[in-house]
Amino acid sequence: MRRLALVEGDEVLASAKVYAVDAVLDGRDVRVVGLGAVFTEALHRGRGVARDLIERILEQSAADGADLALLFSDIGPGYYARLGFSPLPAAADASLRIFESPRGGAPATMVRAGADRDLADIAAMGEIRASAYRFHLRRDRDAVSYAIATKRLLAGLGSPGARELQFFVAEEGASAVAYVVISVRNVAAGAEWTIEECGDRDPTGVRVGAILQVLLARNPAERRPSIRVWLPPGFHPPQIEIIDERPAAEVMMVRALTRAAESVHTLRAEDVMYWHGDVF
Repeated sequence: MRRLALVEGDEVLASAKVYAVDAVLDGRDVRVVGLGAVFTEALHRGRGVARDLIERILEQSAADGADLALLFSDIGPGYYARLGFSPLPAAADASLRIFESPRGGAPATMVRAGADRDLADIAAMGEIRASAYRFHLRRDRDAVSYAIATKRLLAGLGSPGARELQFFVAEEGASAVAYVVISVRNVAAGAEWTIEECGDRDPTGVRVGAILQVLLARNPAERRPSIRVWLPPGFHPPQIEIIDERPAAEVMMVRALTRAAESVHTLRAEDVMYWHGDVF
């Protein structure tokens, strides 16, 4: 990640974060330039400086070998559509309920805190699941580590007790076979969970569901948290119920920079795998 700015003399006009990301589109490796935190200084708004900055970034990125540009807009699609970006259908933001045994207790699943030694197993199981989708990121060990570290940093820099990042794995032998990464916000109404990402060697996701049941069983007397997640199409652990779905607040948008990436504009929701924790 780099932070770039458009300047005039010593004055910053606009700035943005720029990410270099590897992805797969229709079975081919593609290079992605990600844009985030695009910001125009108040005195310079209305002059087109953000557009100028974005176009310069994309021109240089294409010259450096990027195939497509990707961003997440929290201001709706209109502004970026005028810059040649199109919305990419993504997983809905789902609210979940976890089925629990009426007798209480947790399933007999070995769950422990995740560690660096689990990252290679997590990357491998993610690559297998992602291969069924037309578009997905290349999430190697370093990419998984970065996604978790940024959420930990956000929690650590917040007010004491307001946020925490939980990372758990289900283990068989010496290997992680499933995992969940959860951002927890503690508010007056109770805990709010956002499942940033999860994965399972079992295609059904049954061990992910078991991990969630174990986590809830830790404190049986506490009020159950609200739980939200972006579930990739076709991934539905049997221990969960989707209560409601709504469009994600962040609109995923893409712009092809080369002919090799033009098929990105034909993607449907079921073609895309992306986790909430990957948003930049």
